[in-house]
Amino acid sequence: MLDLLDVHTHTIASVHAYSTLREMITAAKEKGLSLIGISDHGPKMPGAFHEFYFCNFKVIQRDAYGIDLVMGVELNILDFSGSTDLRQDLLDRMDYAIASLHDPCIRPGTREQNTCALINAMKNPKVKIIGHPDNPYYPVDFDALAQAAKENKVLLECNNSSYTPGGSRQGSRELAGELLQACQKHGTMVILGSDAHIDLDVGNHTHAQELIKKYQFPEELVINSQPERFKTWIKD
Repeated sequence: MLDLLDVHTHTIASVHAYSTLREMITAAKEKGLSLIGISDHGPKMPGAFHEFYFCNFKVIQRDAYGIDLVMGVELNILDFSGSTDLRQDLLDRMDYAIASLHDPCIRPGTREQNTCALINAMKNPKVKIIGHPDNPYYPVDFDALAQAAKENKVLLECNNSSYTPGGSRQGSRELAGELLQACQKHGTMVILGSDAHIDLDVGNHTHAQELIKKYQFPEELVINSQPERFKTWIKD
């Protein structure tokens, strides 16, 4: 499967990541990607930059690096109503947003509560991706999630970092089949994301690709081979 984009990446602005903006973009270009997205953590993640970081993306020349560049944010979902941690006026300046559940920012609820949190976050028109929805720490109803994602035109992520042996979201690999089955049932698009916190991992979707193949998930429902469609998707 052609894999030409990676839009879940973090720079030193996420503090617990270790490469600069230029280093991440350069790595993407060297690896043959057509598009890279930078999605540093929202301000409620411990150690993350102040929200002012997100107010000045206009100075970043998107066509200056010889590769398509989009600038976004990985929002932290704060409650089961789907509230997130960036003011809407700042969020409106982003090209896209990923919304995710992170344990430093929200305690896990019931299966129903966690599902509501993700579905409610989708209702913000800037949220185009739900990050690592198969995290076992936050059990969800995959069928309801996939149906809502299809209705709201939101991509569900297959997060390579989650599937990596020794990673921080152990058990995600075992749940990935349920996620993909629900997405196939509803015709819901997915996106492979590296969740790279260093330039070496940009575009690394090895484990996610293995699971796509293992569960015979239709390639036409994976947006990574369609950079132009992704650019249209986030503008829609």
